[in-house]
Amino acid sequence: MEDQFIKTASLIGDPTRALIMWTLLDGKAFTATELSIVVNTSAQNMSMHLAKLLDAGLLVVEKQGRHKYYRFANKEVAYAIEALGSLIPPKTLQKEKTEKHSPIKHCRTCYDHLAGKIGVAVAESLLQQKIIIDSNNKFEISHEGIKWFADFGIELEDLKKQKRLFLKPCLDWSERKNHIAGSVGASLLTKMISEGWLRKTKDSRAVQITGKGEKELFRLFKIVV
Repeated sequence: MEDQFIKTASLIGDPTRALIMWTLLDGKAFTATELSIVVNTSAQNMSMHLAKLLDAGLLVVEKQGRHKYYRFANKEVAYAIEALGSLIPPKTLQKEKTEKHSPIKHCRTCYDHLAGKIGVAVAESLLQQKIIIDSNNKFEISHEGIKWFADFGIELEDLKKQKRLFLKPCLDWSERKNHIAGSVGASLLTKMISEGWLRKTKDSRAVQITGKGEKELFRLFKIVV
């Protein structure tokens, strides 16, 4: 176990591979060429790094036509990378906050769920309303929550059948508090986007809140944007 942990930590700890993993938190699949542009490295060097991440089981590759697309092997990899962000010294984040307002810290995607200040605020509101219960740092849906999610248009029983984590707290690296991950978190984000509350930003994990979103976030979660 120790040897495997050291191997995985050293793989992610390389600056180039760390940036590859951070880029993939966007939730999209990227080609090797796209990743080499983002990371600013040669195609040959990118190929070597991707091969190591594939061999470790951290990434998978899918072929579509002439192109190969790389993405995380599973949701747990995304959670691990986001959690590593929480190790950034708080003083460093505080300095950045004083410099300028950061859209990525205000509202963003963490792979397939909502994160940032807004994501944390949604989680805190659901906890305060007792829709979700924090049981020893494990999130559970309350009896009231079952009805709330049904009224919101999310069928919890269908989510439980998925081959992934149902509901879990995910430590937000910029807010240092939990947002909601798992299939429940993913469904909340999908619903908010489909209803026109949120709008993804091209080539960024930052998420824009629409006028309708401002009203609905306040109505359901008492969040003032």
